[in-house]
Amino acid sequence: MNVKVAIRDAYGMALKELGGRNPDVVVLDADVSNSSKSILFGKEYPERFYNVGVAEANMAGMAAGMSTTGKIPFVNTFAAFMLLRAADPIRSLACYGNLNVKFAGTYAGLSDSYDGATHHTLTDIAFMRAVPRMTVVSVCDPVETKKAVDAIAEYDGPVYLRLSRAAMPTIFDEGYDFTLGKGAVVKEGTDVTVIATGYMVHKALEAAEQLEDVGISVRVVNMHTIKPLDKELVVRCARETKGIVTVEEHSIYGGLGSAVAEVVGSTARVPVEIIGVQDTFTESGDYETLLEKYGLSAEAIRQKVLQMARYA
Repeated sequence: MNVKVAIRDAYGMALKELGGRNPDVVVLDADVSNSSKSILFGKEYPERFYNVGVAEANMAGMAAGMSTTGKIPFVNTFAAFMLLRAADPIRSLACYGNLNVKFAGTYAGLSDSYDGATHHTLTDIAFMRAVPRMTVVSVCDPVETKKAVDAIAEYDGPVYLRLSRAAMPTIFDEGYDFTLGKGAVVKEGTDVTVIATGYMVHKALEAAEQLEDVGISVRVVNMHTIKPLDKELVVRCARETKGIVTVEEHSIYGGLGSAVAEVVGSTARVPVEIIGVQDTFTESGDYETLLEKYGLSAEAIRQKVLQMARYA
């Protein structure tokens, strides 16, 4: 892991580069293009860029219509507003019609930290994975962000791409093989598996390195595709280690942890512990301070793994 890059910047650059290669890509934004960085595409290809204003539901409906003409729309707004204001057309138009629309929810999790509970997004994975035909992707570093943008552009069908505002360390190099629906083992281990997504992959690796010092071998999995989940990898981890800890910048209900527990509960009987935000509204503040407050730190992961390794 080396220099940190803001995921929104990596996304904006990837979208602009994609637009240069594929003239069918169109981009829509709900008046936050400077924040989502879709403005980079807009400046380069203004004839394919649409700022619809603060009208998220209309934006999703427009994108659904565009997709029926052979276009590949990328729809951009804060994840909170994608979920709460555009849910109806996402479900009733894009997913019900199995249309080729890509929804990029930026500033996800707690990453829009100072704007507080109204802008924090902790239930989007739960909603998106529950809607039929929706693919759900959550990226963990700048390299993966670019590869995910390219992959979902090639995929025919609705996709929710979960993006953080935060700067993230670069975990992967350009040789990284990103495949939709397949998790990536980023660190091998034999005692406990930590399955993480988004920024929490970095935190999981940090915790795993600390645990090596006390003789606990931790396998770390980057589960970038939450739906469809890589069930084969989850089952293998359950059978090869003593238990699984999941970590996500999301509510403990309905997200990655729930998806993993659903698989493990029907296939391999090992303990599963879910680390996420408890059933609470969150406060505004410094991003790293909020992660610490709500139990999303490397230390919280370390303690949970220690407990599982001792008693599993």
